Amino acid sequence: MGDDSAIRLAAFDWLRHQVAVHGEVLPWSLLVRGFEHGGERVPLVSQQGIFKPRLLVLPLSIRTAMGGNYDDSISPEGLLRYRYRGTDRFHRENLGLRQAMENHVPLVHFHALSQGRYLATWPVYIVGDDPGQLTFTVEINEMTHALQGADFEIAEPRREYVTATFRRRLHQLAFRERVLHAYRERCTMCRLRHRELLDAAHIVPDQEPEGIPAVSNGLSLCKLHHAAFDSLFVTVDTDYRVVVRGDVLDEKDGPMLLHGLQELHGRPIELPRRTEWLPSRNALSLHLRRFSAAS
Repeated sequence: MGDDSAIRLAAFDWLRHQVAVHGEVLPWSLLVRGFEHGGERVPLVSQQGIFKPRLLVLPLSIRTAMGGNYDDSISPEGLLRYRYRGTDRFHRENLGLRQAMENHVPLVHFHALSQGRYLATWPVYIVGDDPGQLTFTVEINEMTHALQGADFEIAEPRREYVTATFRRRLHQLAFRERVLHAYRERCTMCRLRHRELLDAAHIVPDQEPEGIPAVSNGLSLCKLHHAAFDSLFVTVDTDYRVVVRGDVLDEKDGPMLLHGLQELHGRPIELPRRTEWLPSRNALSLHLRRFSAAS
């Protein structure tokens, strides 16, 4: 099992690097290509939901497809429910997960947030098997752990925290994916196209009752304009035009201020393609009210 452990560590390190470069949501093309180990390629996913690369004895990853309610896949005990491959509990992929459970082997969980884009969480552990429900139960750990032979037992209060964090990440990242898709992966104010530099900004903050996680309450903004929007340096009026705060328009502070903010004043934003994705005028009115008070 020495090579198996070394390859898992290499997979975790590779994922850590990819998240640092590409962000938390990774594309299928990157995951299926994988990395090289000892002169051989190690993919992290395939069309099978339970995946074991050729070089490994036991599965490396499990994958949750799009669809279904995130919260429904979490048990009351804070464990992820994962369906068998088919209905045969002795299918080789199910046997592989059962053996991973017996040996306490860490896996990667990939959760589809949009077409071809996945949230990676590792290490996770198979900790239960329910043939009656055709499901395994999966314990979510934290990405900071490495495979060092330690027995990572999660106490109940900590499990609740980890599960809540996982659930929150799923919802936040799914919101980002939907908003970026609606705006064709560009900043609605400056048209910047680099996905790594884009955020999904809530028009009404998500902690407020009106701050629903719907595309109509979101704007695709680069990091500069997201910060400016949240700090009330800029807003968008109900005619979908950028409004820059008066004192910011009067400032003189070099080309970044001029081209990054002042020149946007009065310019129409780039709108989504579908009517139901258009920014809510009610949400914009609420933001405009806060913006006016700050002015």
